[in-house]
Amino acid sequence: MQTYGNPEVTYGWWAGNSVVTNRSGRFIASHVGHTGLICFAAGGSTLWELARFDPSLPMGHQSSLFLAHLASIGIGFDEAGVWTGVGVASIAIVHLVFSMVYGAGGLLHAVLFEEDVQNSSVIQAKKFKLDWKDPDNQTFILGHHLIFMGVACVWFVEWARIHGIYDPVLEGVRQVNYNLDLSMIWQRQFDFLEIDSLEDVMGGHAFLGFAEITGGAFHIIAGSTPWQTKRLGEFSKFKGAELLSAEAVLSWSLAGIGWMAIVAAFWCASNTTVYPESWYGEVLEFKFSVAPYWVDTGDLSDSSAFWGHSTRAALSNVHYYLGFFFLQGHFFHALRALGFNFKNVPSAIGNQKASNIITIDG
Repeated sequence: MQTYGNPEVTYGWWAGNSVVTNRSGRFIASHVGHTGLICFAAGGSTLWELARFDPSLPMGHQSSLFLAHLASIGIGFDEAGVWTGVGVASIAIVHLVFSMVYGAGGLLHAVLFEEDVQNSSVIQAKKFKLDWKDPDNQTFILGHHLIFMGVACVWFVEWARIHGIYDPVLEGVRQVNYNLDLSMIWQRQFDFLEIDSLEDVMGGHAFLGFAEITGGAFHIIAGSTPWQTKRLGEFSKFKGAELLSAEAVLSWSLAGIGWMAIVAAFWCASNTTVYPESWYGEVLEFKFSVAPYWVDTGDLSDSSAFWGHSTRAALSNVHYYLGFFFLQGHFFHALRALGFNFKNVPSAIGNQKASNIITIDG
C-alpha cells in the first residue's frame, strides 16, 4: 500500500487490504475466505430462487439470476428436455458445503498458519511469498493463476461437449463441439455481441484455455527473464520492476474485473445465444441520459421481482455500474502505485482559489 514515504504508517480498520500487503499467509486467508462467501451466496441464493420459482411465469420475469445461469449450461432439465429444476438443489447444497470448507481454510490461514508463507516449514509454500521487488516471484504466482483459469475454460468446453448446454434455437439441451477456427476466433473479438453459434463460443473458450495454460506454464518456468534487456554483458533490471507493489496489483485486478463487468453488461443486454430469452427475458433497449442504461422491451406485467424488470435488465445494469466503479478504483490505486499523492489535492485546490482571488483583487 502507498505510504507516501512513511514506513511506519498505520491504517484504519476499514483499510482491509493493508493487513495483507506484506503477509502472504493472510493474503491467502482473505482469498480463501472470499471464495467461501461467494460459494455461500451462490448456494443460498439458488435455493431461495428455486423455493419461490413459479413455473407458470417466464423465468426471465422472476428473480432467477442463478437459475438462469444453471439453465443456460444445461442444468435442471428432465429426460424430456423440459426445465423442471431437477438437480439444482443438489448443486446449491454442494456450494453451501464447500463454503464451510473454504471458510474453515480461511480461518486456518488467518489464525493458525504462518502470517507469511516465507516462514512456513513447507518448502513448496515458501515459493508463494510476496516479494514485490522480485519479478520472478510475481510471475511465478501469476503463472498458477493463469493455469487455474485455463483449466476452468477446458472444463466448460468439455462439459458442453459431453453433457451439453442449452441451445435457444432448438429450445433444448444438446452436445456442442468446439469450432477451433483461429480466423473466426480473431474476428469474434470485434463482433462478439452478435455471436450466434454455440460452436464458436466453445471454440473461443478452447483457445483461451490453451493460451492461459501455456502462458501459465511459461511464467512458472521462465519467470521474468525473457523480458530483461542485456547491456554491456550484464542483464539490466526488469523493465516493470518499479511498478510491482500491492497497490499496483490491486489496481490491475480492479481494471480486469471492471472491464469484464462492462463487457458482460453489453453482451447480456443484446445477445440471445449466450443469454437465451427463455431464461433471461427479452433483449433490452440501450438508453443514455446522464449515464448509459438499458430498459426492457417486453411485456413485464407479470414480473414478480426486480421492481418489475426482467432478469436481463437487472443483470446488465448492475454489471455496468459495478464495472464503472471498479474502474474508478483502478485509476485511484494505479495513480497511488505511481506515487501520486492525493493528500496534496485539497491544498492544490486551495492554492488555486487563493490565486484566483488575488488576481481578481489585483
